Amino acid sequence: MNVITNHTINSTIALAALEEVLDPEIGLNVVDLGLIHQLDFDESGKRIFVSMTLTTQFCPMGETLTEAVKRVLERTFGSLDVQVDLCFDPPWTADRITERGKSFLNR
Repeated sequence: MNVITNHTINSTIALAALEEVLDPEIGLNVVDLGLIHQLDFDESGKRIFVSMTLTTQFCPMGETLTEAVKRVLERTFGSLDVQVDLCFDPPWTADRITERGKSFLNR
């Protein structure tokens, strides 16, 4: 999985926390599903910028997933404001699923 970040340590912490956010239709977390594109940390502005995608633009659980990502990161980094943006370019493909995710899905 290739997540773009400007802060490797905080990104590692964030991704570990985001493993608890499950796609309710698939049962796999957003990290192993490959939905997280970018995590940037603006420590002086006390903000986290998250760029993520969904398996489809018309995913009925999109709002639920983005809100869950926001809540988990706010809890993990208490003093930072979290902004989650959806992007669909490049579109999600099954190639973004991690090896652990593929094992979970029996692929």
